[in-house]
Amino acid sequence: MIQMALAALKTQLKNFVQSMFDEGVLDSQFSQIQALQDSSNPNFVDEVITLFCTDAERIITELNKYLGYQSVDFSKLDTYVHQLKGSSSSIGAHRLKLACVNLRQASDDRSKEGCVRALNSITREYCLLRSKFQTLIQVTHDLIVFVIRMIGLKLSDIMVKTL
Repeated sequence: MIQMALAALKTQLKNFVQSMFDEGVLDSQFSQIQALQDSSNPNFVDEVITLFCTDAERIITELNKYLGYQSVDFSKLDTYVHQLKGSSSSIGAHRLKLACVNLRQASDDRSKEGCVRALNSITREYCLLRSKFQTLIQVTHDLIVFVIRMIGLKLSDIMVKTL
């Protein structure tokens, strides 16, 4: 019974991540990040996601600020979009990276309207990604809590049997 529940949670996690690949939300870079997680650092992926989201939100706020000015400083805009594109690429956020490419192109074209449209796309993609990452972290957390509880139950069974 316990093994079935554990297998079901692992399958749910695997299927959820696969759906993110299938939808193009993530690319193979995310698999490389997952491969770096091990028993010595069991929260590695969660920590990388949290750092990415914090940084992405800061950058998106800055992009909105610069596009809100009457006269857009496209060089500053380029600096921030370059940062977001790089961090998106590093974590494997494929669709967000593509949205950044569109903003970069609109900035190169010096099109404020195009930049606003591209930033709206970035914001949508980021919100979708953040939501999916939150679900991923929650399912991972549920799996860890389940395993810890099962270890605790097994230890208590052993203690009862030895008494």
